[in-house]
Amino acid sequence: MEKQIALITGATSGIGEACARRFARAGYFIIITGRNSARLQFLAAELGPDVLTLQFDIRDAEACRSALDSIPAHLRDIDVLVNNAGLALGLEPEYEGDLTDWTTMIDTNIKGLLYATRMIVPGMVERNSGHVINIGSVAGDAAYANGAVYCATKSAVKALTDGLRIDLAATDVRVTLIKPGLVETNFSNIRFHGDTERADKVYRGIDPLTADDIADTVLYAASAPKHVQIAEMLILANHQANGSIIVRD
Repeated sequence: MEKQIALITGATSGIGEACARRFARAGYFIIITGRNSARLQFLAAELGPDVLTLQFDIRDAEACRSALDSIPAHLRDIDVLVNNAGLALGLEPEYEGDLTDWTTMIDTNIKGLLYATRMIVPGMVERNSGHVINIGSVAGDAAYANGAVYCATKSAVKALTDGLRIDLAATDVRVTLIKPGLVETNFSNIRFHGDTERADKVYRGIDPLTADDIADTVLYAASAPKHVQIAEMLILANHQANGSIIVRD
C-alpha cells in the first residue's frame, strides 16, 4: 500500500511542526511548508527520507502557486491538507491597533488558507478523496478584549471551513475544523513581537495544552473511518472555559 501524503503549512514551529512529526510517525509522506528554510531543512533531516520541503510565504499567492506546482507528479495526490499557518500580532484595543499587524494576520490567517485550499482541493475533488483540516481557534467563537482582529480572522476560518464542507457535501472529501484553546508554543512570543517575559505570563498559573496535544487531535480526525467526518473539535486546557475565562492558580 502506498503511503498517504499530508501537506502541512506553517510547519517550522508550534502546532505545524508537531503535526509533521505526528503524521510522519503514522507513516505518511510529509510535505512541509514555511518561510524559514533552515527550520524546514532541520525538521526534514529529523523526519527522514519521506519528506518534501517547500519554502515560501503563504501570504504570496504566486509564490504559493509556484511552490505547489513544483511538487513532483508522484506526490501531487495529497490525501490530507493541514491549513495550519497562522499567527496573532499585538494585543491592543481595536482603535489603537497596528495596521501592519492587521494586514499580516489577515493575509496569513485568511488569504493564506484560501490560497492553499484553492490550489489543492480541486485535485481532491477530481479524485473524490481527501481531507482538509483547518486550524482555527477558540478565539473564533467570540471576541475577547484587545484581540478583535485576530478573533475576526479565526471567525473567518470557521466560516470558510463550514462553507467548504457545504460545497464538498456531494463528494467524499472531508473537512474538519480544529479549535485549540491555550497552547504553549511560540504563539505568544510572536504576538508580543519577541517580548518573552510578557509571553511567559500568558501561561502562568495554568497547565496549558501542548502542540503535541493538538497534533494528536488532527491525526485522530484524519484517521477516522472514511464515512466519519469530524466537523469540528474544540480543545481547551483544564481550567479554561472559553477564549477569555481562565482560572489560574
